[in-house]
Amino acid sequence: MRLSVLDQSVAIAGRPQGQSIRNTVALAQHCEALGYDRFWVSEHHNHPTIVGTAPEIVMAAIAAKTERIRIGSAGIMLPHYSAFKVAEVFRVLDALAPGRIDMGLGRAPGSDGRTAFALNPKANERPEYFPSDVRDLMAWVQNEPLVDGHPFASLQAFPQGETSPEVWILGSSDYGAQVAALFGLPYCYAWFFSDGAGGQRAIDLYKRTYRPSARHPKPHSALCVLALAAPTMEEAQYHFTPRALSRINRDKNILGPLVSPDEAAAAPLAPHEQARMAEFRKDSFVGTGPEVMGRIEGLRDHVGVDEMAVVTWAYDEEVRRQSYTELARAGGFS
Repeated sequence: MRLSVLDQSVAIAGRPQGQSIRNTVALAQHCEALGYDRFWVSEHHNHPTIVGTAPEIVMAAIAAKTERIRIGSAGIMLPHYSAFKVAEVFRVLDALAPGRIDMGLGRAPGSDGRTAFALNPKANERPEYFPSDVRDLMAWVQNEPLVDGHPFASLQAFPQGETSPEVWILGSSDYGAQVAALFGLPYCYAWFFSDGAGGQRAIDLYKRTYRPSARHPKPHSALCVLALAAPTMEEAQYHFTPRALSRINRDKNILGPLVSPDEAAAAPLAPHEQARMAEFRKDSFVGTGPEVMGRIEGLRDHVGVDEMAVVTWAYDEEVRRQSYTELARAGGFS
């Protein structure tokens, strides 16, 4: 079972937001010791719940604190940036951790519209250039020629080296699946983001239209799910309550730090919100380690992907670390 981690540096009520970033680095060390395959960090902007705004910097910090685990972005929101600059950043990351860097790319803004314009004044037009930006970025980061006639064909992204980052396309729609298939790249579907809606279709489309590349002659796919494991189902559901409430609040455009399980349990909810929370609990991967791992493996086999990744939110950092420990034991790789 190849199992990886996505961490989003979630803000916790009553604690400095900087601690969330430091917890991400410490969690990467913990997950490396447990035997996880990859550790990815996300990019969000102007988001009071998710404070991981610069995955490339967090990746550098993780690289300095780990030795084996692969480190990746999930993802770099490419329309905000120059493809050449992203290539330079990831060439530096590869120099810090040769052969361990995953460059996950996304097309979504990871923010609201106003914030997208603050990041890039051409926010309206840049997403349509995503395929060509991916093409150019791949060439620069792998030190390969750009297409004939490219105005920047003479540029190189330094530092050069014997290894190069592994490029992934990330998404929650058919679009990312098609881009990944076009360029012969691995593809990860954000199952947790869409509650799985459209996931099977996107993976099937990716496999059906895949064009082999030199680095990846066969399609390689993954899913990322929301999960929390504890010694008992009751404990797992208790600690999952803040995440479930956060989802209800997000649907109402109420964003904020994760509160304690007791505060979340005491929050007043309308009947339809209680029903929505119950549905969210049922759809999420919550329970004992063997129960959660069984559902993860079942989904992997049902959809037909090569890898799975897990994202876990918890008010108590030790609970989160224990969750990854429970899954590693259940998966037999700890």
